Amino acid sequence: MTDPRSGSVAAWRVRFAPSPTGALHIGSLRTALFNWLAARSTGGTFLLRIEDTDQGRYVPGSEAQIVDSLRWLGLDWDEGPGVEGPHGPYVQSLRTDTYKEHAERLAASGAAYWCTCTPERLAGMREQQRQANQPTRYDRRCLGRQEEVARERAAGTPAVLRQRMPQGEARWDDLIRGEVSFAFADLDDQVLLKSDGFPTYHLAHVVDDHLMGITHVIRAEEWIPSTPKHLALYQALGWEPPRFAHVPVVLGEDRLKLSKRRGARNVLEYRDLGYLPQALANAMALLGWSSGTEEEVFSLDELAARFSIERVNPAPAVFDPKRLDALQGLHVRRLEPGALAELLQPWLPGVPAEQRAALVPLLQERIVRLADAADLAAPLLGDAPWEEAIAFPPKKVDAGTAAALLDAAEAEVAGGALADVVALRERLTAMLDQRGVKARDGFRVLYIAILGRAQGVPVFDAMAFLGAEETLVRLRAARAKLPGQPAPQGELR
Repeated sequence: MTDPRSGSVAAWRVRFAPSPTGALHIGSLRTALFNWLAARSTGGTFLLRIEDTDQGRYVPGSEAQIVDSLRWLGLDWDEGPGVEGPHGPYVQSLRTDTYKEHAERLAASGAAYWCTCTPERLAGMREQQRQANQPTRYDRRCLGRQEEVARERAAGTPAVLRQRMPQGEARWDDLIRGEVSFAFADLDDQVLLKSDGFPTYHLAHVVDDHLMGITHVIRAEEWIPSTPKHLALYQALGWEPPRFAHVPVVLGEDRLKLSKRRGARNVLEYRDLGYLPQALANAMALLGWSSGTEEEVFSLDELAARFSIERVNPAPAVFDPKRLDALQGLHVRRLEPGALAELLQPWLPGVPAEQRAALVPLLQERIVRLADAADLAAPLLGDAPWEEAIAFPPKKVDAGTAAALLDAAEAEVAGGALADVVALRERLTAMLDQRGVKARDGFRVLYIAILGRAQGVPVFDAMAFLGAEETLVRLRAARAKLPGQPAPQGELR
């Protein structure tokens, strides 16, 4: 069945086509995610294509970083590098003969023409246009001298192939923005084939999208001004164009476009900080898209089940790190304890699996990033040096009350009270009540004694994790540090 609004087919063939000019950043991730969700929600096909024809901007290693980012996120591709299909190769630098063949076809039909203008002439032409307050575009000098250009090319003069813009206008029904139109007269005769023999993005991606059977192109809104150029190429080559959907730009908190130049993190940096891939994907999906419900926490499969391109808002979307952290925390709480214990291994190196599993109940409700586990667990895995300049006893607790609490806690632990920490907490709370001290204030004494800080994992659970022997050592050491109080009997450390 065809949707009258989107013109959708039963199964979309979409592609994510990054350029290997650096690591995958948040804006590109959102584009990749929307393409993947469109394919999975329609039972379609998701292609990965590496567009590396701009050799001057190529960054060694960035292709591997892009691939690693997508794999970590769970955005698997059905065709592409490492998953060869019938339309490969899926790296554009390996397809140059195909582009040259189609470039020659465009030149032969008159839809493109060769140009031997030097960079110096082009720079002078543009400067004159600027001074005359005219649009800076090629003046078509070489269009009327193709025989002379042919002789210059034969003699070895560098040349580029330019697209000859047709008359009239380009119109398309954007799946996100509705009807869009541009007059061809307002567009430059762009370069299709560079003097080094490599195609520009405009030629290469049109040829590839057609030959690879792409039905829907989902890309950033910055490509809207280029879409009429691409439609002119489809028209010149006699091909039916795909449907277009231009997703909104992603802004930072300052309402400016999110970019690497302005400090935006790349995908693998989020991985290395301990974010879950499903949390990052969840946050990215909600940038411009809504499920139409009050729900906000989704796995990838849940997103795919609910996704539709019609629910993408054309307005710019603001990336809020606090919202990502909130979603990250919710996804951490969703994890099975055993799965979380495994995921914590890189942040708790050397900690045996059994001990990691025992830590999970203390950490799962309190960590945001997985990296947080290292700091929270540190006082439980070794000595717990006190934070520098920490006040002891803390504010709102006098030294006498602190001493009485530590003595009572020591007696309780020595008597086996860690077998029921809920009851232990209730008894110590009652003791503090009798002295007119609120539990949340009084128990800071225990936090400092056991963890070396005024907050952290629940202190009674921490005592149970450490066991009676270690807990007693820490309680007695803290008791000895109280000003004006006699040291208790027992081993101090």
